[in-house]
Amino acid sequence: MTSSESQLHNVFVYGSFQEPDVAKIMLDRTPEIIAATLPGFKRFRLKGRLYPCIVPSETGEVHGKILMGLTDEELENLDTVEGNDYERVTVGVVREDNSEKMAVKTYIWINKDDPDMFGEWDFEEWKRLHKEKFKETFKDIMEWKRNPQGKGSYDRPVLREDDGNTPSS
Repeated sequence: MTSSESQLHNVFVYGSFQEPDVAKIMLDRTPEIIAATLPGFKRFRLKGRLYPCIVPSETGEVHGKILMGLTDEELENLDTVEGNDYERVTVGVVREDNSEKMAVKTYIWINKDDPDMFGEWDFEEWKRLHKEKFKETFKDIMEWKRNPQGKGSYDRPVLREDDGNTPSS
């Protein structure tokens, strides 16, 4: 199969990748982005971290975006960032523009009983407080991916709250 024949991927995102500026850094382009809802899951904050997770929940639903038509290489870029705490799975979402149901990939938190999960992660708050930090970190990750210099996997900064960017309450 040549690269022109490989399957394109639609990926449901519910955290920082909803922001077109962030997606563009990871993909080197801005894909078509469609609002969608993922039933049967709940999104949580993670104690001490600036990004959310989702886990199955019978009564939950998560609002996010679908990044349309990603290549295998672009999907690999997302895998690099998501790391080992997430599992890429296929789920069913509902497009918000036309109520069409779609099968898409997404990343779910592996530790479904993680004691660090709490509360609802807020996208607007994240954009206001942390978007620029994510953009810089993801630029670093993509630079590492282009020039890994014999290293194994990227030892990414975990994007934690306790590094001086936490709002005081």
